[in-house]
Amino acid sequence: MPTSHFRPEPEFAHGQAARTAILYCNLGTPAAPTAAAVRPYLAQFLSDRRVVEIPRLLWMLILHGIILRLRPAKSAAKYASIWTEAGSPLRLWTEKQAILLQGWLATRGHNVRVFHAMTYGEPSIAAQLDKLKAAGTTRLLVLPAYPHYSATTTASVFDAVYAWASRTRLIPELRFVNHYHDHPLYIEALAKRITRHWMDNGRPDQLVMSFHGVPQRTLTLGDPYHCECHKTARLLAQRLGLNKEQYKVTFQSRLGRAKWLEPYTEPSLIAMGRAGVGRVDVVCPGFTGDCLETLEEIAIEAKHAFLEAGGKQFHYIECLNDQQEWINALCAVALQHLSGWDTEATPDPTSLDGSRTRALELGATR
Repeated sequence: MPTSHFRPEPEFAHGQAARTAILYCNLGTPAAPTAAAVRPYLAQFLSDRRVVEIPRLLWMLILHGIILRLRPAKSAAKYASIWTEAGSPLRLWTEKQAILLQGWLATRGHNVRVFHAMTYGEPSIAAQLDKLKAAGTTRLLVLPAYPHYSATTTASVFDAVYAWASRTRLIPELRFVNHYHDHPLYIEALAKRITRHWMDNGRPDQLVMSFHGVPQRTLTLGDPYHCECHKTARLLAQRLGLNKEQYKVTFQSRLGRAKWLEPYTEPSLIAMGRAGVGRVDVVCPGFTGDCLETLEEIAIEAKHAFLEAGGKQFHYIECLNDQQEWINALCAVALQHLSGWDTEATPDPTSLDGSRTRALELGATR
């Protein structure tokens, strides 16, 4: 008799009450800023067929023969430059946003558990789904931390959920959030972040909106990422009252020699410095929490490049992080996609009271 490929299920009671949860997913981070910790993280990340779409055998030879021998030490040094006493900034912000989201939903009368998970690294999507299922979750909203849809990020989250579901006998009812790049409250949160910075520091000669790059071929293959980034930029510029000469859209974090979405961020900043632009402010709208790509690549490396090229002032405007308007926007996105599910019928005092208290401790209702 064939062995079932399904894993052991939590004890199931027929007729159990429906319980709703949210899985808030981000990319991931190594466990420590060391080469030993970065190597397995990079191996998992760069082995994803969604991330690198070149012939598999060739890429595995390059990855294991060159990249994983040379890159971990260099990447570890970069992580060390932005690591905090509490750990990885990306992990800390993702966890905090999940806690705040659950608390804000609770203050609005919604009993919804919110767990955070990482596509690569820990806590993994599969492990968190196991915990949610063991806690009796019957309806699940998968909410990526990415406002813009890309097969390289959003679809990888969905792949991990589908892979878990393929090994699960009783699958919770699933919903997925593809994107929220043009949600009015997300745009408003970005605008508030920028205007507060300008109130304290004055306005720049140029605002640069830097988004994470992806290979150019993804655009021609039908990925909407490029278009969604530009729509966010256009809506944000309108909200800030900027004309086309006052802001520039760029793309960062290029990997390899293939052509990626242009213009590239650092070369654009160098050109501005050489052209006599005195002050630039850089914001990264696609990142909802500060991480390696914002704190090291932009706030350190890009700043150095701009100043070395002749620029006078460089301001990095931090990500949305735990900003009140951002958590409110995230709550609105969640509620939009939870519509029709009764999230008030099965109160869970142990999780609900804790989420309210934790949200208050973190300043969500200030």
